[in-house]
Amino acid sequence: MSQAIPDLVVTDVPARLDRLRWGRFHTLVVFALGITWILDGLEVTVTGSIAGALKSSPVLHLSDEQVGLAASFYLIGAVLGAFGFGWLTDKLGRKKLFSITLGLYLTATALTAFSTNFWMFALFRALTGAGIGGEYAAINSAIQELIPARYRGHTDLVINGSFWIGAALGALGAVVLLDSHWLSAELGWRLAFGLGAALGLIILLLRRFLPESPRWLILHGRVAEAEAIMSQIEARLGVAPPSEPLPKLRLRPRELGLGDVARTLFRAYPQRTAVTLVLMACQAFFYNAIFFTYALVLSRFYGIADDRMGWFLLPFAAGNFFGPLILGRWFDSLGRRPMIAITYAMSGLLLAATAWLFGKGVLTAQTQTIAWSVVFFFASAAASSAYLTASESFPLELRALAIALFYALGTAIGGVIGPWLFGILIGSGQRDAIVGGYLGGAALMLIAAIVVWRWGVAAERKSLEEVAAPLSLDEGSG
Repeated sequence: MSQAIPDLVVTDVPARLDRLRWGRFHTLVVFALGITWILDGLEVTVTGSIAGALKSSPVLHLSDEQVGLAASFYLIGAVLGAFGFGWLTDKLGRKKLFSITLGLYLTATALTAFSTNFWMFALFRALTGAGIGGEYAAINSAIQELIPARYRGHTDLVINGSFWIGAALGALGAVVLLDSHWLSAELGWRLAFGLGAALGLIILLLRRFLPESPRWLILHGRVAEAEAIMSQIEARLGVAPPSEPLPKLRLRPRELGLGDVARTLFRAYPQRTAVTLVLMACQAFFYNAIFFTYALVLSRFYGIADDRMGWFLLPFAAGNFFGPLILGRWFDSLGRRPMIAITYAMSGLLLAATAWLFGKGVLTAQTQTIAWSVVFFFASAAASSAYLTASESFPLELRALAIALFYALGTAIGGVIGPWLFGILIGSGQRDAIVGGYLGGAALMLIAAIVVWRWGVAAERKSLEEVAAPLSLDEGSG
């Protein structure tokens, strides 16, 4: 039996969430939900690190183009999963989708190990991507709504940067599993896909201890549940209920249709919509085009053996992780607009310099890896800030759908074509062609830097409701 939605909700829950200091509850949120990025990093890295094994497999025997195309299938699945599960997350709640999306990921990545041809491999990669894409929508929205405003920027960037912890795990796993002294290459690449499934099973247990987002509950009129969860969070952190009145929201909960979403994005917030889409699309092309074909470049141009590939990925992963970790605090202090613009611009300029050196043939496998590590120290923070922008720039009622929509459109525009295109460029064996692709990615990042510097939103240290007022806000709030 459905619960009647009240006409008017008056609550101080958002203010109570934002007044909290960091505690064990927030750490649990980060570990249990932030695992999504680790899993994504694991999946992407495993596929990149075992590219050579997939090509030499007597069963699959993939070409360079098929390796890139399989990566594109993964991203297509992520796009569709993000959109579908994003809509369900706003409608059914954050917590309900946790098990569904993680369950889909676990099943699909395990089935990938049993692929016998390219199309079966591509299908399971697409389903794996759908689970990860759904995770992005559900998890990003929940994290944003549970973390206090003054920690939101740094926390979000570090969590997104944890993708590279998964990348390092994938690289090390590939080194061990592709070592012919331990296992055959054919069995090794198949077992590599079990790494993510094993990690995901552990996280399923942690997520049982997380509550539904109180912000989502109040937007759906479930005030008593939101108050009860808020009191539980305060008790877990040893925080007494507020002794003085806090700012309250007056909301009139209502169901939203696609028309409301379209009007919000394109009529109420057209500038934010354009900026977010530019940021997501440019970083998606930049990242996916280079990273998904990383191993192909090292193999074809520097002669790095398949079983050594993971060692070259570790410094690259370190640069990507420490970028958001070190630079993240400046997004909350110096501000969103200047930091996003700086990281995008530095990424583009440094990639252009690396492309020039690569084209001249003066780099070794080691110096190429060092150059990429420096580039992505900034690019990782830039990419993470795109997700931060998508998740905090729009009203709470359509938060998960907005994240999913921009992730889907950005990935579809900039990400899906990148791995396939670079797979073709690398397959040609022509350095000049690859340099052109790198310069194109660099130009996109510089364009994004200009756009966000001119039209970005200053969301640092502000509550989500202050950055974008809820659509159900009653004019009597205060």
